[in-house]
Amino acid sequence: MTSAGSPQLVIKPSRRVNLFPWREVLEYRDLLRILAQRDVRLRYRQTAVGVLWVLLQPLIGAGLFSFVFGAIAGLSTGDKRIPYFVFGFAGLLIWNVFIQIFQKSSDSLVGNSGLVSKIYFPRIVLPLSAVHGVLLDFSIGVVVMAILMAVYGIAFTPALLFMPVAVLMAILLALGLGLCAAALNVSYRDVRYVIPVFSQFLLWGSPVAYAAATIPQSVQWLVSLNPLVGILESFRWAVLGTPMTNWGAVALSAVVSVVMFMLGSAIFQRAERRFADVI
Repeated sequence: MTSAGSPQLVIKPSRRVNLFPWREVLEYRDLLRILAQRDVRLRYRQTAVGVLWVLLQPLIGAGLFSFVFGAIAGLSTGDKRIPYFVFGFAGLLIWNVFIQIFQKSSDSLVGNSGLVSKIYFPRIVLPLSAVHGVLLDFSIGVVVMAILMAVYGIAFTPALLFMPVAVLMAILLALGLGLCAAALNVSYRDVRYVIPVFSQFLLWGSPVAYAAATIPQSVQWLVSLNPLVGILESFRWAVLGTPMTNWGAVALSAVVSVVMFMLGSAIFQRAERRFADVI
C-alpha cells in the first residue's frame, strides 16, 4: 500500500531503440490517418487550379525534358519505341514519389511544432503521414501514364509486376533520409535550407531526365553508386519495357534503401527524447 502523494505510475523513456516502432505506430494509426487526410486537404487549398497541379507539374517537366534533352541535346531513351516525353514523364513520376516524401518528412516536426511541444504521441507518425498524400498523387500520375502509353501505342509487359518493388524502394530511401533530416532539423534549422539545394544536385545527378546508358562508360560505375539509379531504371523497365542491363545497381538500391530506412528510424528514435525541449 502506497502513502498519500507517492507516484502510482512512473513513465520513463525506453532505453531500447527498435529498428522500427511498429507497435506504437499501429497504436496511433488513427492519428496517422487524420494527419495524412489533413495533408491532402490542405495541400491545394486556395489554389487556382487545385488538384490539377498533380497533373501539370510532371507534364510540364516532361515537356521541358523532351525539348532540352530530346530535341536539342539529341539524347536517346535507349528504346526507339519510347518517345522522350513519355520517358521523361515516367522518370518524374517515380522521382516525385522520392523527393516529395523526403522533403515533407524532413520538415514534418518543425512544421507541427505545436503538436510536438504540447502532447505526447510517437513523433515518427508525423514523417510517416507524408506518404499517404504522395501515393495518392502517384496513383493519379499512373492513370495519366497509362493514357500516354495508350496514345503512343506502348504495351504493358509482365515486368510491370516489378513496379511496386521500385516504388517501395523509393519510399524506404526517402523515409530513411527524411527521418535523419527531420531529427537534425529540430536542432539545426539550416537543414531546411540545405535540402532544396541538395535536391537539385540529386535531380541532375540521377537519370531522371536521361537514360543511364547515355552516361560515359568511364564514369558509369561512379554514377551507379547513387541508389536512385537502380530505382529509376528499374521503374522505367517495369512500366515502359526499356532495356535493363545493370541489375547490380538495382540490388544496390534495394540494400541501401532498406539500410537507410532502418538507420533513419534508429537515429530518429534516439533523438526523439529531446524534440519537445528544443523545438
